[in-house]
Amino acid sequence: MIDISKKEIWFITGSQHLYGEETLRQVASNSQDVVNGLNASSLIPVKIVFKPTVKTPDEITNICVAANQSKQCIGLVLWMHTFSPAKMWIKGLSIINKPICHLHTQFNAEIPWNTIDMDFMNLNQSAHGDREFGFIMSRMRKKRKVVVGHWQAEAVQKKIGIWSRVVLGWDELQNLKVARIGDNMREVAVTEGDKVEAQMRFGFSVNGFDSSDVVKHIENITDKELNDLLTVYEESYELTPALLEGGNQRQSLIDAAKIELGLRAFLDQGGFKAFTDTFENLGDLKQLPGIATQRLMADGYGFGGEGDWKTAAMLRALKVMNYGLEGGTSFMEDYTYHFTSDKSYVLGAHMLEICPSITSDKPTCEVYPLGIGGKEDPVRLVFNAPEGEAINVSLVDMGNRFRLIVNEVEAVKPMGELPHLPVARVLWDAKPNLEVAATAWILAGGAHHTVYSQAINSEYMEDFADIAGIELLVIDDKTTVRDFKDKINANEAYYNMFQHRL
Repeated sequence: MIDISKKEIWFITGSQHLYGEETLRQVASNSQDVVNGLNASSLIPVKIVFKPTVKTPDEITNICVAANQSKQCIGLVLWMHTFSPAKMWIKGLSIINKPICHLHTQFNAEIPWNTIDMDFMNLNQSAHGDREFGFIMSRMRKKRKVVVGHWQAEAVQKKIGIWSRVVLGWDELQNLKVARIGDNMREVAVTEGDKVEAQMRFGFSVNGFDSSDVVKHIENITDKELNDLLTVYEESYELTPALLEGGNQRQSLIDAAKIELGLRAFLDQGGFKAFTDTFENLGDLKQLPGIATQRLMADGYGFGGEGDWKTAAMLRALKVMNYGLEGGTSFMEDYTYHFTSDKSYVLGAHMLEICPSITSDKPTCEVYPLGIGGKEDPVRLVFNAPEGEAINVSLVDMGNRFRLIVNEVEAVKPMGELPHLPVARVLWDAKPNLEVAATAWILAGGAHHTVYSQAINSEYMEDFADIAGIELLVIDDKTTVRDFKDKINANEAYYNMFQHRL
């Protein structure tokens, strides 16, 4: 479902002909060593590809054209080993459409005090060569990731690794197709938005389909496919007695399995890697997809409830970003609060659709009435999410721009067993505290649906916002309501300076 094996990040070193062929050969050799070192790091999941040193405006332009045309290339790491006059880069930078990481490093970690001479100084000029390069990108208003430090340092490799994961998510959005099965939940505002502008800004497309498009695939399910999936359910989850073969709710499990098979077939046939549904528009579906949606998310699909296409797309992007990392990522909703005199908490859940990737426990498989939608009782997986640091992410359409809102949280152990709550759930302590976090979230216009992740942190979202060119608001342990209001007001003034959408 997620394959990053063919993705590449190109490593391009800048120099010029001023220093002679011997120096340029050493520049190329050093650059190859840096690439080899980065590829040996377990912190960087994407293959770094060495490219020849660029020394002239034409060479720079040509490599940028080639990067744009390459389906494998998803981003560029740029380093000025020597001084590379920045006017040479103007044309190339003006046409490049791939994310950029500016690596400000040098080949040697320390100054060789006893042997350093002018030949060494001419070779190792990144301290001022990268500043020249930084100026032209700032002058051209080019958003990029800047990483400073020695290339062998774990902290540097970690930052490059985070950026490379974000670039994987961004690349995924460029061709992502989101299927909106049914429309938006009626009269709801935040899950609406400008789908055309979203496609122009982020790359993903959103198109509507009817539940009958899924039902057509359900009608073609074979007995073997059905029985095989029921076996998977029985082996993977703790089924309640009523759902076991011969149980009085077994038919509900059979119907849920058919919905999963039909939904998977529909998504696979259309090339969709994210989708939405709504309980108000289920047509001939016997129940709202519960376990089907949960299992699809666990396999990497993006999802948004009640037609929330923005959350569905962001969930898919974060699923790609956290590929291979510990901790899961899920569709989420702030559902209810636990207020105490000491500290207040949020219980995150949804009607059914929480991804089991956020738990290491074996979920139970249960069926209970839903209470809304007018359909049969749906099957769902029930579990608690583990303790640990996490973030909640919301992408909203503010009319003249998209805004990305992030709240850093810490999941904690529930204070009770919740024996009568038949949904997957997570209890968290919002930073800096619930009162400030919820105030800031509401002032920012954050949605009630979010992407919840214990694998991704705020640095990923900062890199994502820079690549996308969108507004970012982070609520963390340093947030105060007064400063947050000032940030919102300053952003409003900044973005209103532009007549076009940002």
